[in-house]
Order: sequence, then C-alpha cells, then structure tokens
Amino acid sequence: MLSFGLVGLVCLAIAEKFVPIFPSYVLLMFVGMTAKSSLNLAAIVAATAFGSTLGSLLWYGFGWTLGSHRVEDLVTRYGRFILLPPSLYQRLVGSYRRNQFWTTLVGHTIPAVRVYLGLPAGVFKLELRGFALATLIGSLLWNTPFLCLGFLLYGSGRDPITLGLAVAVGLIAAEFAIVWILRRAKRSNARRF
Repeated sequence: MLSFGLVGLVCLAIAEKFVPIFPSYVLLMFVGMTAKSSLNLAAIVAATAFGSTLGSLLWYGFGWTLGSHRVEDLVTRYGRFILLPPSLYQRLVGSYRRNQFWTTLVGHTIPAVRVYLGLPAGVFKLELRGFALATLIGSLLWNTPFLCLGFLLYGSGRDPITLGLAVAVGLIAAEFAIVWILRRAKRSNARRF
C-alpha cells in the first residue's frame, strides 16, 4: 500500500479499522519507518489521521443504518471474534451517554476501543461534525507519536527491521503489563467492597 503514496496510506488507515491484525501502534511505527524515504512526516500524519477518521465514519454508518437492536445482537453473537466483546460495547455505550465529544476524542487514544467507537456513535446518531472532529483530533493524538517513533528508528543508523521489531515487542509487552495491572487493581477493589 505504501507504493501508492498518500492514497495508499489513507487506505491502510481505513483497513486498520476493519482488520485489526496488528496493533495499530506497531503498524504506524512501521509506516513511519518505511515511508520516510518517499514522503514527509506531516503528509504521513495527515493521511493516516484522515484514513482513520474515514474508517470510523464507516463504522458510524453501520451503527446508524443497523440501529441499536441489530448492533447489540451482532455484538453479542460475533463481537468476541473481532475483539469487541459485549462488555466493551456496553462500556462504550455508557460512556457515550455521559459525554459524547470527550468519549470519542479520548477513546481514539485507547487500543481496541479506537477501532469500534464509530459503531455506538452511529447507533446514538451523534452529531456527525462533532464526531468527525473528535475522531480526527484523537487520531492525530494517537498516530503522531508512533509515526514519529518510526521516523526516528529509521534514522538511527541501526537495522530498522530488527530495531522496529524490538520496539514493537516492548510496546506490546507494556500494553499487556498495563492491562494486567488494571485488572489486578479492579479485582483488588472488588474484594474490598
């Protein structure tokens, strides 16, 4: 996809919203490493943020079209197969009931959550401009550091593939550690009450 330049980056960012094979931060880091030779960083950041926003708008359209009952039924039946368990979907729904703009903006900086935010937003028929703006800002906040990291790794003088894999493994390990700590803290709090 990178051989198609900015259009390829937009398509890659859209695809990342629907085929979460790799964690997005690993994908973004590798995009930063490999696209450095042909594109500038600002163009890469803009293209990936635009693509992420388009991907979220597609999820929004699915939620809008299918409606609450069908989406909940699909999530209950198939959500666990696409990293969207019903409990996560219900937390997203609850968050949107409290604060729509901030849920969208902050949600785009949380792995797994960022992929599916558009679905409940469409179900709730959030105001489209506000959703798109919050999605764009959140995507910029998420994409920029990982793309910059890829740019820095490429220019480090070391083998970019080996170094990139080492950093990716470190990031994934840190994510698992954070999830483990949060679950442990949640269990500890539940036992107290």
